[in-house]
Amino acid sequence: MQSPITQLEQLTLTSASKQFLKETAKWAFFLSIIGFLLIFLMLILAVFANTIFSMVAMQPGIPENIGMIMTITYLVLAVIYFFPVYYLMQFANKMKKAIATKNDETLTGSFEMLKSHYKFLGVFTIITISLYILLIIFTTMGALA
Repeated sequence: MQSPITQLEQLTLTSASKQFLKETAKWAFFLSIIGFLLIFLMLILAVFANTIFSMVAMQPGIPENIGMIMTITYLVLAVIYFFPVYYLMQFANKMKKAIATKNDETLTGSFEMLKSHYKFLGVFTIITISLYILLIIFTTMGALA
């Protein structure tokens, strides 16, 4: 009887699996292009945020530097958003190449990019949930005080 590790080393891709991976790569590429367009729009918004929000700052109770705060916020979000989109595009490109050339190393690199994509999203989700929990705790403490 073979060990599970040996069985995984002998894993082969069927023609149906290859077709599914090829279609997945196409959709991943499409989503990464949309992601890069959205990053570009965020950067454009960051450039003009100071001007846009300067009109809002004229209202009472709104900080005067809201435009700069929004500029920095959009820049940070664009940088954060860049990495999962980049990993997704790398996955798509390498997967297409791996299927076309039947190269195992390229296939491995493709799956490495997919792992990086999901790892980034997972860590970012954990951080976001943690921040929400802290926000709820501090808001509740502030309401009780």
